[in-house]
Amino acid sequence: MPFLELTLPCSEIQQPRYEHALEDVGALAITLADAHADAPDEQAIFEPGVGETPLWGEMVLTALFPAETPEQLLLHALAAVDVELDWSRAQFRQVEDQDWERAWMDQYAPLQFGHRTWIVPWNHPLPEGADAADAAVVRLDPGLAFGSGTHPTTALCLQWLDGLADEGVLRGARVLDFGCGSGILALAALKLGADSALGIDNDPQALLATHDNAERNGVGDRLAVCLPGDETPATYPVVVANILASALIALADTLAARVAPGGRIALSGILAGQEDEVLLSYEHAFEQLQVERLDDWIRIDGVRRH
Repeated sequence: MPFLELTLPCSEIQQPRYEHALEDVGALAITLADAHADAPDEQAIFEPGVGETPLWGEMVLTALFPAETPEQLLLHALAAVDVELDWSRAQFRQVEDQDWERAWMDQYAPLQFGHRTWIVPWNHPLPEGADAADAAVVRLDPGLAFGSGTHPTTALCLQWLDGLADEGVLRGARVLDFGCGSGILALAALKLGADSALGIDNDPQALLATHDNAERNGVGDRLAVCLPGDETPATYPVVVANILASALIALADTLAARVAPGGRIALSGILAGQEDEVLLSYEHAFEQLQVERLDDWIRIDGVRRH
């Protein structure tokens, strides 16, 4: 069915009030976008730090309503909810519905990482190669976000895990996925031979996504999730952290303490140019540190000192 789309600019400070008013009058969905997405100095927002919910300073807010909603009556209702907000800049248009899952599927084909790791939409047929007996196939739900393997930071980690499987390191291992997002890395590790995995994330929605994806992949009994600080202290032979460089630096001692002596770690989410500071934060606890680059992103991996 078609929808009535309302679009208006707002600031980061005003955003919560605008969103509250739109929800009050029955918005079906609300999305945010950078108002300066095409600017050369536009800053992308990836995964926030613990306790942070970063937004752009200026943004465009879009809300969907049933197509038959009268525009002027909607504006009057919004003004009644919050008379101090400027609703005069709101613009309307009718948008046609579409099969969003099908559209997602059309732009997201199965992806291969390393020798045998595949990320495949849950209702997509297995491509040639992913049906091999030794293939490690992770099925993801198109409706869940937080990581699908298409971003270089995730791709670098998936390639690393596939390489560990080739070395036999993952066989029977316990894996820690710090900043798990969709759980894609923990799921790949389990499919590649790990015995169990723990996913940690500061976003409860990410933990829900990880849990749902684990159930869909038939490994729900082998993948646990929790918020930072809620886990039972333990060490792991394999740790992967795909977060931001600033968080990796701040958590260097915490992550180092999670890696068993002789264990492996992969650190990703690092922009090119940030790797030296991250290396400096980890070289006291790790040896054989290596840097791998994909596009503008860096992965650092190494071995825990005994």
